[in-house]
This record gives sequence, C-alpha cells and structure tokens, in this order.
Amino acid sequence: MSGGSLVLRAEGLTKRFGRKVANDRIDLEVGQGRIFGFLGKNGAGKSTFVKMMVGLTEPTAGRAELLGRPLDDFRTRGRIGFLPENFRYQEWLSPLELLAFHGRLKGMPAADIHAASERVLADVGLAAESRNKIRSFSKGMQQRLGLACAMLGEPELLFLDEPTSALDPIGRHDVRELLVRERARGATVFLNSHLLSEIELVCDEVAFLDSGRIVEAGLLSQLLGGRCEVDVELAAPFIPTLPEDGPRLLSAEARRLLVEVTGESEIPALVGLLVEQGARIVAVGRRQRSLESLFLETVGDTAHEQPTPAEESRGVAHG
Repeated sequence: MSGGSLVLRAEGLTKRFGRKVANDRIDLEVGQGRIFGFLGKNGAGKSTFVKMMVGLTEPTAGRAELLGRPLDDFRTRGRIGFLPENFRYQEWLSPLELLAFHGRLKGMPAADIHAASERVLADVGLAAESRNKIRSFSKGMQQRLGLACAMLGEPELLFLDEPTSALDPIGRHDVRELLVRERARGATVFLNSHLLSEIELVCDEVAFLDSGRIVEAGLLSQLLGGRCEVDVELAAPFIPTLPEDGPRLLSAEARRLLVEVTGESEIPALVGLLVEQGARIVAVGRRQRSLESLFLETVGDTAHEQPTPAEESRGVAHG
C-alpha cells in the first residue's frame, strides 16, 4: 500500500477477548513519512490495534513489525510516541516535571531532556504553562500536554488516538500544522480520529476498519478521485432523461440539478447531453467526493458485533 521504507507491517494480526474478535486477520503496511488515518465506527477495533502496536496488549494470532523490528522488541518502543484516547496525568506535577519523567522512561540522555521538553511545550502552545500544576489545566490543555509527551525526543513513529477531540477549531488547526511538520521531518503519524474533516485535510493514506477487519484502504487522493457530483445551474426549470447505465440524477430543484458521474472525464459528455435535451445551462460546478461520503458508503450500513458489558467495563475492545 505505502511507498518508501515500511515503518509498520501487520500480517494476519488478530486479537480476541473471549468470544469477541476485536481485530480479525489484519494485513496492513504503512510507509515512512506518511500521515496515515485509521478510521472506523465505535467498537470497530481501532484502539485495540494501536494498543497491540505500542505493547499494551498482545496479539492472539498473526505477526507485526514496527520500524523493522518485532512488536516485543523493547528498544523499538523508545523510537515511538503514543497519545492514548483516554489519558490521565499526575495532576500534582508540572508539564516540565511530567516530561522529565517521560524522557527518563524513553532513555533520553539527562542533559537533553530539559531543552527537548521546552521545545515540545512551545510546539503545542504550552510554553507559558511549563511550571504550573497540571491540576489547573483544562481538558484541551491536557490534550496538548499529551501531544507534547508523544512528541518528546522526536520519535520516528507517532500513534495518536483522537488527538483533537477536546480542542476548539484553533487548537485543531494548530495540531494539523504540527502533524504536517512531523511528516516534514520524516516521522510517520498513525492517526485514529472520528473527525473525518480533520483526516481529509492532513492524511496521505487511510484504512477503514469494520467489525475488526480492514474493508478499504489506499491513498486518499485515489479513494476520493473516483465518483463526483456535478452541480448544474439552469436558466429555467428542466428535468433531464439520463441513461440507466450513465450519470445518476441525485436531485432536481427549480433551477438546479445535482448529478453523480463516475469520473471527472464524464462531465463534458453530461453537459453535452443536457444541452442536447434542451437545458439552458448557466454554470457547472464539480463537488469532490468527501471522505465522509466514502466512509458512509464503506462502513455506514454494515452491522457489527458489540462488546459484551464485561468487556466494555474493562475497556479492552473499544474502537
């Protein structure tokens, strides 16, 4: 799927919790220097997959590698960063104290930790809060702090689970710019998010997970580059007659038509057909297929087994 050196490879990766199959024979490759979006409904198994990648739970079957090494290679974990969806930090510490602790856990040289901590706090907009206690932080500030922890030490691979869920629009914009900068320095970002508009703005590739299985994956530009909608403004009301195997009429208002075509190359033929039938066209616009529409087409109508109450209470099989 991905070009360049692979930083993540999974083959037949499976995770079961009793009778519940959270991840089912996942095959996945992610290349270096990509922003990769991992998408699915609640309970699809996204977070379970990430937990296997970062060593918080073990696969039931299959194999995977990170940065060319097996998942159980302890030294590799110092080369990755992780922001979990549900995080809680020691509220009696300051951000600098928390980052110093994380730096020691990552095995960073003691002489480098303070400067690296100040740098990532500035990156996430918390430089002025570096010595305040975390207990005074809002949820959004804590999420920014979690990003700083994940980015400490310039990891080669970042796993971010819902990194913008608590942020306002300005905060989401800031995070998008951060992710682009991380990609520019050669890092790979593996991004779980329910905010499809955010994914669409920054991701190079995506994979859709449903019922623990990957049901669609590829370059975002290719996945969105197929069918598109054509908005036709008319000088007078008009209802066209379209061939059964051709463009599809989505809606017809008084002086506007919305028509779906299988590709951009079909638009001139559509316009010609409408003019031939007597339409008086004022303007023609193209609406690109959105990630949301692709998501709904791919997984929106499929049913999937829900976690049992016991599993939900343990948080072992959430998406």
